[in-house]
Amino acid sequence: MLTATTTIAPLRPEHLPVVEALLDRAFGPARHGRTAYLVRGAAQAIGGLGFVALDGDRMPIGSIQCWPIALAGDDGVVHPLVMLGPVAVDPDRQQGGIGRRLTEAALAAAATLGLDEAMMLIGDPEYYARFFGFSAARTGRWRLPGPVERHRLLARGERVPDAAGMLGPR
Repeated sequence: MLTATTTIAPLRPEHLPVVEALLDRAFGPARHGRTAYLVRGAAQAIGGLGFVALDGDRMPIGSIQCWPIALAGDDGVVHPLVMLGPVAVDPDRQQGGIGRRLTEAALAAAATLGLDEAMMLIGDPEYYARFFGFSAARTGRWRLPGPVERHRLLARGERVPDAAGMLGPR
């Protein structure tokens, strides 16, 4: 839950060990085998698009990062995309608006850097459509290196391709 002392700050290298532990608590240690991890591969997160939620001077209670990926079109065209997520919030602090604030920060930073024209994620369609304008309208022909519930494959931005192809690291 958001409190008066909760702030959103840029992700710094010293936050990474705590963020990894937070991701394990939020998604379980088997998270590395999930399809989203397979899509981004060994890519490094995009600098300037990672944020943490801090409660006062404490360590991060939430985090978000973005990743460079691409849709390798069946027609041979490679479409660069930015993968948003995962959004992780300490299980004891979920359902209080922290994830929304983190997502807002990442999307605002992506806009500032000109990286918001082709973004995607795997997530809850009702939530991400309602608050952030993501939809599955152009993702129906995308393939992934693992299983996915098609309605959870979401995108937003003017340059999101409506094309057949395979998602993977850029």
